[in-house]
Amino acid sequence: MRTLVYSAKDFEIPYLNNASQDSIHSLDFIEDRLTTHTAMKAIGYDAISIFSADDASANVLEKLKDFGVQYITLRSAGYDNVNLNKAKKLNIKVANAPDYSPNAIAEHAIALLLAINRKITISNKQVQEYNFTLSNLVGMDLKRKTIGIIGTGRIGSVIAKILHGFDTQIVATDIDLNKNLIHNYGVRYTTIKELCSQCDVILLSIPLNTSTYQLIDKEMLNCMKPNTYIINISRGAVVHTKSILEALDSNRLAGYATDVYEKESGVFFYNRSSDIPEDHLLESLLKHPKVLLTPHQAFATQEALSNIAATTIENLTAWQRDEHPKNRLA
Repeated sequence: MRTLVYSAKDFEIPYLNNASQDSIHSLDFIEDRLTTHTAMKAIGYDAISIFSADDASANVLEKLKDFGVQYITLRSAGYDNVNLNKAKKLNIKVANAPDYSPNAIAEHAIALLLAINRKITISNKQVQEYNFTLSNLVGMDLKRKTIGIIGTGRIGSVIAKILHGFDTQIVATDIDLNKNLIHNYGVRYTTIKELCSQCDVILLSIPLNTSTYQLIDKEMLNCMKPNTYIINISRGAVVHTKSILEALDSNRLAGYATDVYEKESGVFFYNRSSDIPEDHLLESLLKHPKVLLTPHQAFATQEALSNIAATTIENLTAWQRDEHPKNRLA
């Protein structure tokens, strides 16, 4: 099956090539994101592989259908960038990679928490300037702190297990209660507003959809305790970024550590140092002393990249055999 891989990164190509070497699939790689302008590059291909920053909206899907594309395999768990209803109407088959490594994402969430709480980036910058004072570096013990997890799916469950080792009190909210987390890790489920009012740290591990869009807004922030930390490893748009910045400026929030940004498409995963985007919101995040921002790197582990590549080939193979992939979305 001829497959065009959009948004191909140099660090993932070896994994995809290795996964496909014993298969009947032919992969071609381009750095371009899938957009309405680059869709035509898929002419002659049976399938495409896309990432979270690619645009698979209704208009783009219509073009892909006209160009003969029948299958889309995502190299990500999230699929909010794909109009699944339109894909179904066009009979374009879609599958994702949901289980590539919850540990990679969860561990990065904990890294962000530890780094912002213990002022690691500030500390590193200070010592580079031979400033070895500690006045700006005071953090808090996580032991016995109340930590909230919004979303206890694959990633949130791993986060809970890790936090249990810190001897924290874990509060969570989710549509489905995870009985294993309740019985084995002492997780207590409650409403989102009660969670926000009780917790010293809140971790976001939820998908982006109509019900979670800007879930953490001004009203929700006002429910939180002073000096709360928010850690976001889900999607940038699950928070109202301006409200986050306002809460930081007014000292109603201790810090915001995030691996995602609502307008990251076309910016994250690229070197924009010589072509700095005109984005005042992003600039405010980057310059804010209480913000720690990483460039959507949580998934970037050897194990995760290997699993993503393997799942990508598995999806293509299932379609080649006229079967449904276990990860099918449409």
